[in-house]
Amino acid sequence: MPLSPRDLAGCLLDVGAVRLQPLDPFTWASGLKSPIYCDNRQLMGYPEVRDQIVEALVAASMAQNPTLIAGAATAGVPWAAMVADRLKLPLAYVRPTPKNHGMGRQVEGPLAKGHRVVLIEDLISTGMSSLRCAEALRAEGAEVPAVLALFSYGLPQAEAAFAAARIAIAVLSSFEVLSAEAEVRGILDIDGSEALKAWRADTVAWSRAHGGV
Repeated sequence: MPLSPRDLAGCLLDVGAVRLQPLDPFTWASGLKSPIYCDNRQLMGYPEVRDQIVEALVAASMAQNPTLIAGAATAGVPWAAMVADRLKLPLAYVRPTPKNHGMGRQVEGPLAKGHRVVLIEDLISTGMSSLRCAEALRAEGAEVPAVLALFSYGLPQAEAAFAAARIAIAVLSSFEVLSAEAEVRGILDIDGSEALKAWRADTVAWSRAHGGV
């Protein structure tokens, strides 16, 4: 049976890949305070779930007719490698910035020029890191029709940025689905659910109100 968005949301909660703490927010690397933290690397330790995720990524990738699969470093790389292996396609990975030594490359692997590339991420937050990777591929002469991700926070700024770049987003599960599943399981009460909605509507204002930048 195909992996549904609710199935994946349940897995994320079951293995602790997503944690929800509206009353004791996390601090992101940027300094922003957030009631949610996602570490999809945890999923790689569960072979059955991992296989289902790869199958879903394969199906989503095939819909874009790619000739090359790329992974966004670092967390997108293992998923991209497994998808490329299943599809028997070339694999590349993209650094956030060009390497500061050697050949100075940002896109590692085969040259992307002339390829139709699907870029795979584990997570989309603001979308900026994904779009930097997509632009690096485009700079090499590749076409990048879509970014695939396991999970997205669905932040308005990310949706606007992808629309401006004319790149589609396809995700296996979403903030809305996960929030609903957390409510069903009793992980979130009404106040907690409202806190998550307020955070997503304006991450900066929410962060500042909770002691972050």
